[in-house]
Amino acid sequence: MPAPASSALARLKKAANLTPIKRVVTLTDGSEFEFYSAPLTMAERERAQKMPGGDDTNGFALNLLVTKAVDDTGKRLFQAGEIAELKNDVLDADLQSLMLAIVTNPEEEETIDMKSAKG
Repeated sequence: MPAPASSALARLKKAANLTPIKRVVTLTDGSEFEFYSAPLTMAERERAQKMPGGDDTNGFALNLLVTKAVDDTGKRLFQAGEIAELKNDVLDADLQSLMLAIVTNPEEEETIDMKSAKG
């Protein structure tokens, strides 16, 4: 007899590790930029696509960066009002590297407890 749908959902939810992961991006000046972001959910993808600029690849990735990049305490690093400044005042190569770090899910990186998540 097949398992009820609710147990299938429970199994998928249990398998989903939505714990923020430490990301480290080396900027063009050689310095490292550290931040955390949790793996992407479908709801977050849909929200980023509906935000202004979300209809093109760069705008979508930038929306994700702004909404998902947090520090080690869980505080957002960027605000939606800073998107124009990010586009105009940050090197494209650095911004592209940060956006790529948000949309990829590196399996080789360990999940690191954020300060706010510690008991």
